[in-house]
Amino acid sequence: MSGRNPGTDLDLAWISRAQVNQPAVLRRAEQIQTRRTVKKDWQAAWLLRAVTCIDLTTLSGDDTPSNIHRLCFKAKRPIRDDLLQELKVEDLGITNGAVCVYPARVGDAVRALKEIGCNIPVASVATGFPAGQTPLKTRLEEVRLAVEDGASEIDIVINRTLALTGQWEALYKEIRLFRQACGDAHMKTILGIGELGSLTNVYRASLVAMMAGSDFIKTSTGKEGVNATYPVALVMARAIRDFYWKTGTKVGFKPAGGIRSAKEALVWLSLIKEELGDEWLNAQLFRIGASSLLGDIERQIYHHVTGRYAAHHDLPMA
Repeated sequence: MSGRNPGTDLDLAWISRAQVNQPAVLRRAEQIQTRRTVKKDWQAAWLLRAVTCIDLTTLSGDDTPSNIHRLCFKAKRPIRDDLLQELKVEDLGITNGAVCVYPARVGDAVRALKEIGCNIPVASVATGFPAGQTPLKTRLEEVRLAVEDGASEIDIVINRTLALTGQWEALYKEIRLFRQACGDAHMKTILGIGELGSLTNVYRASLVAMMAGSDFIKTSTGKEGVNATYPVALVMARAIRDFYWKTGTKVGFKPAGGIRSAKEALVWLSLIKEELGDEWLNAQLFRIGASSLLGDIERQIYHHVTGRYAAHHDLPMA
């Protein structure tokens, strides 16, 4: 990832005067979705870039060490070697951005990646994921344990109650404590946008998270009714841009939840390019949280190379 975000003092004046023009956001989101997409070799190149930005994720109650091992092997070799050779990119070392698991599975992921000689990061959700409603002491201990087990990235969830009731100072203090508990691990802060009530709250929560030292802000847990949407992404991207202009600190962005198709991945890359610029189009500052997206991207790459769509047995399981 990029350099750490040191955070700033809480600026309640900036937060309180922030308002979002919802009709304008919706119009802009519609524009982005209707843009003509890239084709042929350009599309393949963009899809490969998307692959490198994926946090390959499993957050299921039936996760086992064998599932985690398979996930890690797929993260190391996300696209079949012969397809990469046909595209003449086999020497680029294309891997996923990270693997993302529950805290109890961090040790499994660290061991699996070590066994296969891969140094991609292990990310762990924490702080009472997905609701964030466990006691603060428990949430802090969960972060510390995940870091001790080898997680180098922590995806925390905020207490949405504090955002909904306008307790921005209390939210800021909680996130600062999580930041301290992370130590050297990078911290991604999940806003749970489907439960924040308004786009203005999304913008304000984004600012508070960045002021408190978040290295990334993330849309959702993937467990809410509403997850990563383009209007919300625009609001969060604008908050990142405003924070960068004011402080000079670049904060990353991670949409997560419901992103399943290669076509959607291209829209997300286009949105980031237009709103934040090329500097954000890499795994240091942009991640996509997904479990099934990689499979569709690999199918599209297969079609680009061979001229036909893959059968289920043609591609290894993620």
